[in-house]
Amino acid sequence: MERILDISDCPARLSVRYSQLVIQPDQGETVTTPLSEVAVLVLSQPQVSLTQAVVSGLAENGGSVVFMDEKHLPSAMTLPLQVHSTQTERFAAQIRAALPMRKRLWQQLVKAKIRAQGRLLKELHGNDGGLQAMAERVRSGDTGSLESQASRRYWPLLFGDPHFRRGSQGPDQNSHLNYGYAILRAMVSRALCSVGLHPSFGVRHHNRYDPFCLANDVMEPFRPIIDRVVYRWIQDHDPASPVDKQAKAALLAPFVSRYQVEGESRTLFDTSARVASDLASAFLREREDVRIPEV
Repeated sequence: MERILDISDCPARLSVRYSQLVIQPDQGETVTTPLSEVAVLVLSQPQVSLTQAVVSGLAENGGSVVFMDEKHLPSAMTLPLQVHSTQTERFAAQIRAALPMRKRLWQQLVKAKIRAQGRLLKELHGNDGGLQAMAERVRSGDTGSLESQASRRYWPLLFGDPHFRRGSQGPDQNSHLNYGYAILRAMVSRALCSVGLHPSFGVRHHNRYDPFCLANDVMEPFRPIIDRVVYRWIQDHDPASPVDKQAKAALLAPFVSRYQVEGESRTLFDTSARVASDLASAFLREREDVRIPEV
């Protein structure tokens, strides 16, 4: 089982006892869960204390800890970096990856992202806004900047608001998107680490201050899954409402749901792990492309 735990309601102390994560809230009963079942631990409550054994125990079992700030943005994240026997070899393969390979991989990721955005628009509004056709024009390295063009078309159509801007600091649904993307980034980072890749060495993103460049690359085709949840949320709630307990429950639902992927029932954790595995094989020159299934 892959669990995502969000500690946000009240102050609590976290510790480990007999390979169990022990959560002792100031109010209410103590809860325990096996460390091996926790994929992501999200700490949103500023008055949470935890022992070193919590962080190291989760890392040893392949889990991550995400620390959130008051704006529901990730301020820090821990990663399990010793979960694959040949990670040194794979780190080296990432660093050596030639530019033509990185451009080809980025092309595949951008195509998959734009197609997913188009499918979501068609599902919600009956028209893909021309994004499916745009996806077919993406070239190696996205030299035509079609990802940016698609984004400028996608967001106003998705929310029916020509003034909406992704990443703005205004009181709108950007806070909900930020929270969902933070969990998605942690999930993808975990998947990359599990196959011996380092989330910092990206194929496209290369900000010197960003420790999750590759995770940001790989999560792109999965973003519309979060967008769908946020769209549905604001149909019944004020977009400027806080990311409260109810909103978080809705935003975490996709990560514990099952999807039909290539005729099989899979979780997002499983699907992202398969994409990460293909990516590792590409870096090792064992395959030329990455299979990015429709979810």
